[in-house]
Amino acid sequence: MTEDADTSVLERLASLPTAIHPTASPTGDKVAFYYDVTGRNELHVLDVETGTIEQWSDGEVPRNARWPVVWGADGDRVFFHLDDDGDEQNDIYAIDRSGTAEPVVEMDGQVTLSDVGSDVETLLVGSSRDGQMNLYRHDLSADETTKLTDYDRAVWGAILSPDCDRIAYGTNESDDDTNYDVYVADIDGSNPRNLDIGETGAEAMPVDWGPEGDRLLVSDNTPDLNRCGVYDLATDEVTWVGDGDYEEVPIAFLADGTKLLATRTRRAATVPVVYDIESGTANEFDLPEGVSVFGRTSDHCLSDNRVLVSHTTPTTRNELLAYDLETDAAETLLEADHGDFSTDDFADAEYFRFESDGVPETPAKAVEHDSYDELEIGALFYDSGVRPSPLIVNPHGGPRAQDSKSFDLYTQFLVQCGFSVLQVNYRGSTGRGREFVEQIYDDWGGAEQGDVATAVEHVLETHDWIDEDRVVVFGGSYGGYSAYWQAVQYPDLYAASIAWIGLTDLREMYETTMPHFRTELMDVNLGSPDENPDLYTERSPITHVENVDAPMFMVHGVNDRRVPVSQARLFRHALDDHGYEEGVDYEYEELGAEGHASSDIDQKIRMFELLADFLDRRVETTTAAADD
Repeated sequence: MTEDADTSVLERLASLPTAIHPTASPTGDKVAFYYDVTGRNELHVLDVETGTIEQWSDGEVPRNARWPVVWGADGDRVFFHLDDDGDEQNDIYAIDRSGTAEPVVEMDGQVTLSDVGSDVETLLVGSSRDGQMNLYRHDLSADETTKLTDYDRAVWGAILSPDCDRIAYGTNESDDDTNYDVYVADIDGSNPRNLDIGETGAEAMPVDWGPEGDRLLVSDNTPDLNRCGVYDLATDEVTWVGDGDYEEVPIAFLADGTKLLATRTRRAATVPVVYDIESGTANEFDLPEGVSVFGRTSDHCLSDNRVLVSHTTPTTRNELLAYDLETDAAETLLEADHGDFSTDDFADAEYFRFESDGVPETPAKAVEHDSYDELEIGALFYDSGVRPSPLIVNPHGGPRAQDSKSFDLYTQFLVQCGFSVLQVNYRGSTGRGREFVEQIYDDWGGAEQGDVATAVEHVLETHDWIDEDRVVVFGGSYGGYSAYWQAVQYPDLYAASIAWIGLTDLREMYETTMPHFRTELMDVNLGSPDENPDLYTERSPITHVENVDAPMFMVHGVNDRRVPVSQARLFRHALDDHGYEEGVDYEYEELGAEGHASSDIDQKIRMFELLADFLDRRVETTTAAADD
């Protein structure tokens, strides 16, 4: 394939328009969402009845569509998060149909809009202004912001009661870092009451208020698999639904409060389900196997019996649907846009499981381990169609996340570059229950990285057309940590590594990341550096930099506040100190005007160009798959 054709493919892929964060208006007749059909992320509003789409913004909203949009209670304007070139230090803005945008809540630190009151006056926001992420109430009429909570650990999941006289939220006051409890308090933050849902060490969170304000929809993972429950505030009793066969996440009450909407995880797919609360009976949505995502709590209802849902499969891009709960029929509101590609141009996902004890056959060069518990690990495999095929293993971020049967633009880009792609839901991933998640606690860089390497060995053994001399590890965020760690722990497996916005020095990360990431990510998974100094040193890739034995490409956004760019700079300096030569042994790129990755089309094109160029030069492959 020619260079011009290569560029055409990656630009066409990166430029496919994407609808993000769809949210229904209070009356359900309109849907607001981010949409980059013009080439830039803009706020659009769809009329549900006519299907017409109107663009409200013209450069006022952020280029990166990471954070959601929320309708005002009167339906006249939409609130959005605005930061500075992707640094996630958001303020809250509002925009109306005329395109007039104005700041509503401006504070230091990161600000997140938690809920909008039905009284048209109240916004509930989280902010790290004073260090930790706590709750604030903003009065729109008075333009005043009042702090409501002052906890040492982050507050999440805050929601306003229907009459705006109470709040519910989740936080942790116990000695167990892994614990989360549900609290209810008065609107001014006074009289907080821990509802004591679940056992200490488990995670319980509020999700939605009942229509009368007398019940709460809650989640809890005490029994291992997450479950959905309805908490009666008068009797302090919980009605749990489901038989416990699946990990289930509650979404919202429906209509008069007799039913609830939830999702269940099954073989890397996300299936919507409606529960009748009294009988406990469940009805799954009739949709193709893939991933279904709902808008914010209470912002997904189009009418009493129709809900807004985004649906995607590995080969079908995101589409917006109105799903009728009575007829099980789906009406397309916004079709999936594949540009001049067809679904046949995209590789489907093969889901499989394999056994792993966390210790692969490939020798460990950094840290030796005895075997861990043998677990069944799930993975997704995308066949490029090239024979023989190079392979990219692409560990997900988080680590508390999972790869799923959804359309993944980076995966399909890599397939177009001629690479088969392997994604591993290593121990510590979500979708398999609390015990599976907790396998990674106090063991970052241990068994979960062994699972990744074992997955590579499994694919090489079962697919003899994979070229074992052209295996690459590529990941972002915690996946970037995995890329660094695989390169220093199992260098014999890889012909190259690409670490994107990854962690390299865990102690330095602890000191420089945002406070709520420190307590919710580092403390939970590793303890503090004072508690576990040896673990922080041992599991930092920078400690073992001398093990890098193949070309490495480091990419990092300069405005990243989750994983600061200092993580990449430190590793770069360590490589230099150990005699590695930039341009020969490793390559390095800092991305300006960008933070922790980006959805902006121009920035995606830039990233695709960097990846394609590195892979073509360093792994001796081309975008041959796109020639077929």
